[in-house]
Amino acid sequence: MSAHVLTEIPESPDAPAADARIIALIGFAHGVSHFFHLLLPPLFPWLMPEFGLSFVEVGATMTTFFVVSGVGQALAGFAVDRFGALRVLLAGIGCFLAAGLGLAFATSSGALFAAAALAGLGNSVFHPADFTVLNRRVSPARLGHAFSIHGLAGNLGWAAAPLFLTGLASVAGWRVAAAAAGCVALPALLLLWRHRALLDAGRPAPAAQHAAHGALDFLRVGPVWLCFLFFFLITAAFGALQNYATPVLQTLYGLPLGVAAGALSTYLLAGAGGILIGGFVAQRQADDRIIAVALGVAALLAVLLALQWLPSWAVLPLMAGIGFLTGIAGPSRDLLVRRAATARFGQAAYGRIYGFVYSGLDAGLATAPLVFGGLMDGGRHAAVLAGVALLQGAAILTALRVGRGD
Repeated sequence: MSAHVLTEIPESPDAPAADARIIALIGFAHGVSHFFHLLLPPLFPWLMPEFGLSFVEVGATMTTFFVVSGVGQALAGFAVDRFGALRVLLAGIGCFLAAGLGLAFATSSGALFAAAALAGLGNSVFHPADFTVLNRRVSPARLGHAFSIHGLAGNLGWAAAPLFLTGLASVAGWRVAAAAAGCVALPALLLLWRHRALLDAGRPAPAAQHAAHGALDFLRVGPVWLCFLFFFLITAAFGALQNYATPVLQTLYGLPLGVAAGALSTYLLAGAGGILIGGFVAQRQADDRIIAVALGVAALLAVLLALQWLPSWAVLPLMAGIGFLTGIAGPSRDLLVRRAATARFGQAAYGRIYGFVYSGLDAGLATAPLVFGGLMDGGRHAAVLAGVALLQGAAILTALRVGRGD
């Protein structure tokens, strides 16, 4: 298998402007990928009666999405290293366009699962492709900011999808909303193609230059598996809050539905702010200790929520604190993965290592509803928050081990 190499761009008077354009383009594409995470869920109220589906059946479409995305992400890294990040990125965005249009013309429940699988396939390319471009094309002095904007754009994509899809479906119907969502991919496709020379992340190199490392040798490296485990743990904690924070807070603190939902929104918005600030923190000093402190305090706040010692007015600031601190850790987390990726294999394996490690995100998001859903069905609402704290604590241990190079 051929790999890609690139001599990192030296700092020049034009470098800051070029970096800003690359960061903006990749950030926009990442926002689009998160938008398509929520292609189907906002339309569930329309899709369920249309196709006679139960909550379990329609929810299985998202299981399909994350399973395809998780497996695809691990494989997409090899495609990035073989064919180049930009080509793979364009193919992923093309899958989003096909998913939206396919959903718009769906005539059976099977078509819904096909649309979910296409969207999952498109989503699978983004972490290995995005981080390969950012690591190879952005000056090292601005990588922390690049990872910060990348994460922030993803959060904004999440926020935009429900408003866009439910608003349009309410006015023009779910099929129009789905088709319009598919068309959201077009600007990203056109912008990346127009700026393809700027985003080119490398060139094929003779295989002999990389003969010392086989295609799967990275799987023998302990820090790579620890990074995968870290992402699984931290994303499972996020998935628990994303799926169940509203009913948990309603039950434990007697909050009205609107206030409990607002607490979840507060958590997500504070997380976006934390990611933005975390970029500056990581740029000054990105290491495992920043991750440990931020996640450690976030875990303590989750324990406080679970213990119900504080009055109901404290729920919003506590949720904001958990989101902000988790966000702070994000850019340092991404730089930690970069360190693990380059320590032994250099730039040649960016795609496959990022693809494998970040497939832990999909695994966490796919697992959280099943594990924490069982706690919810059993009425163990406080245990959900305790579980979030436990997962964050375990994530701290993995981050510290990666930092030590274990």
